[in-house]
Amino acid sequence: MAFLNSILGKVFDILLLPFRSLNPWAGMAFISLLTGLLMLFIYRLASNQAAIRAVKSRIKAHLLELRLYKDNMGVTMKAQGRILGANLRYLALNLKPLLVMIIPLVLILAQLNLWFGAEALAAGGSTILKVKLGPGVDLQATEFSVEAPPSVAVETPPLRIEEPKEVDWRIQPAAAGRFDLGVKVGETVYRKEIVVAGRSLEKVSPLKVRSRLLDQVLYPGEKPLPGDGRVESIEVIHPAKRLSLFGLRLHWLIAYLGLSIIFGFALKKPFRVEI
Repeated sequence: MAFLNSILGKVFDILLLPFRSLNPWAGMAFISLLTGLLMLFIYRLASNQAAIRAVKSRIKAHLLELRLYKDNMGVTMKAQGRILGANLRYLALNLKPLLVMIIPLVLILAQLNLWFGAEALAAGGSTILKVKLGPGVDLQATEFSVEAPPSVAVETPPLRIEEPKEVDWRIQPAAAGRFDLGVKVGETVYRKEIVVAGRSLEKVSPLKVRSRLLDQVLYPGEKPLPGDGRVESIEVIHPAKRLSLFGLRLHWLIAYLGLSIIFGFALKKPFRVEI
């Protein structure tokens, strides 16, 4: 999974490179357009297009039957039953392509969350570094420290929290850039990247997780922590990113899904895809 995340990460780095200094909406619109095209392609390959066209034609015919025989209760009831059956058939025909589309869509969402989910840290502002530990770690008997570059100040000693097995520090980056922190747990050092004062569109990974499959799928921004290590996750609290639209502050997922659906329906006829 780490290899796949690395490949996908490089692909998204290249795709979004021209948009990093532009309004985030530009990069979002571009990726949504590509997603709409990809989903149409997958849908066309995975679905029975002839059967979908046939069942949609039957639904239209039964709707016309309702209009023509609206005064005949028997015919109307039968037409309504046929419409219900045709709609169930239509849903069944859509189930397979939708299941196929889930896998690439989840991978795309995880990558987009790195670009649109969080803002870079502000230079001169403070934030919290959180280290979540495994159940077997003795917080009081273990030594904890943070190895930081000169431009990142560690403002507090480690704060040990027994439940939920967590150690926190307050850190303050003073300059823009990407920096590598080392979290020392006993004799072992775990690395975590932080991003400070980036451009309008910057790749940010707030959370680094263990090498478990689901965690790697959802948080692909950095190489995973050792699966047999004492650290479950390392998190740097970043401010949430929002997309501005007519005074509203939209979550990126709403914008992405909305644009992808719009592009998908707008392009289905030119690409001859029956949905």
